Amino acid sequence: MKQVLFIHSAGPQGEREGSTGLLRYLEDELGSGFQVIAPKMPNPEDPQYATWKVKLKEEIAALDDGAVLVGHSIGGSALFKFLSEEELGKSFAKVITIAAPFWGINSDWELENFTLAENFVSRSSLLPDVVLFHSIGDDIVPFNHMGKYMENIPNATVRQLTGSDHVFQDGLEELVEEIRKV
Repeated sequence: MKQVLFIHSAGPQGEREGSTGLLRYLEDELGSGFQVIAPKMPNPEDPQYATWKVKLKEEIAALDDGAVLVGHSIGGSALFKFLSEEELGKSFAKVITIAAPFWGINSDWELENFTLAENFVSRSSLLPDVVLFHSIGDDIVPFNHMGKYMENIPNATVRQLTGSDHVFQDGLEELVEEIRKV
């Protein structure tokens, strides 16, 4: 069984909030061949990287080699920050982000504790297959954030999505297809 670690977005995570719809869709569509692990991240309405890092370290340590890491919105930012700073001793099949903000892109997007390490560009070559999903008209995290990730992870596969969705409460078929390629 292939493992998928799903790190949710910031904000409320109740029914039809945050990443809950996207997560349910993934679980339903991937089926029994995949184990979707979706930990509740600490204090999602006021996320702090220090506490998310502890949870990420715990969850990633429990994964088998070859797992897929998926981060939605700030969950993607948290995964990239963690991968940019930590020595893992693990190999991953794929790292996928959906609508991830690039912290420090401008003064409106300053969240210092989630900002990538300065050596991220050089360390990004150590990452496995990276796939970046982002809606061209995203009304929460503008599409130019994708451009900053493209500069920092030049080998990433970029999946530009039409429309303005950020939350994907009704799912994302392209994400399921990407995970199934593993």
